[in-house]
Amino acid sequence: MIKTQFALLRREFWEHRSLIIVPAVVAAMITLTTLTGQVSINHLDLLDMGIVGATNMPENARAVALSVAMISLTSSFIFAMWILTIFYTLDSLYAERKDRSILFWRSIPVTDFETVLSKLLTATIAIPVVTFVVIVATHLLVLLNISIWIEFRGGSPWNLIWTAVPFIDNWTATLVLLLALPLWLSPFIGWFLFVSAFTKRSPLLTAALPIFMLPLFEKMLFDSSVLAETFFERSIKMPLFAGIDNMELLFQEGEDFANFTGAKLSLLSLMDLGSFVVSPQLWIGIVVCGIFCAAAMYVRRYRDDS
Repeated sequence: MIKTQFALLRREFWEHRSLIIVPAVVAAMITLTTLTGQVSINHLDLLDMGIVGATNMPENARAVALSVAMISLTSSFIFAMWILTIFYTLDSLYAERKDRSILFWRSIPVTDFETVLSKLLTATIAIPVVTFVVIVATHLLVLLNISIWIEFRGGSPWNLIWTAVPFIDNWTATLVLLLALPLWLSPFIGWFLFVSAFTKRSPLLTAALPIFMLPLFEKMLFDSSVLAETFFERSIKMPLFAGIDNMELLFQEGEDFANFTGAKLSLLSLMDLGSFVVSPQLWIGIVVCGIFCAAAMYVRRYRDDS
């Protein structure tokens, strides 16, 4: 079973090269943007001012500033990861029926359960792990570029960057977030896989219409907004950050910012992983995802005309 899943996961990366290409393209764009931005700043002589300012900042203040920069870079990858997950799950079962490759995969000893499970694992584990690896590489590459410019201008990149950034804390928090996000959004992932298993055309439109139209009909017919609130909370309000309000301090200026930098920054301390794991909404979502995946297996096995 485990060896089969590893083989099926490799198959997903063979058939869906976008799983690698998308994060790589985002990384390239961020790196090039950072590099061109440094060139522009250098022409404006702002880099020297930045080096002087960073040198005079307390160590914790530098850690905050660098962590904010890393969070900004990571946010682009998270957005791209979710878009990639949507299109992958909608295409994963639909494409093999469209090009008739499903007939080949049915000729080998792989069950529908194993096939759908491999696609679910790709969406919930493989894509976040690949994204995390690319994020770490991008962080290192961007910081290396900045270090070269600082060294060129007479600064000390070792003191200003490499000893100031809380790498382990930032990267651990990033990995936790990347793995928790698909679990929280698992009902949508299950729904997309189900749509991919039965629709004959336009999987994106087929999947999106009920999500947008059902809350509208509920409001018109029953003057209720239960579905709209459910979709909104499932999309936005992930119960993972116990101290999310404290994140605002990272972007404040003046006396409040200076006071905050007296304490050591830890992104992991802002996460309440225990509450997230025991959250009823999380497990209800996983159950809903399981139901949709079971329906996708049934449709693929008994309702597909290929």
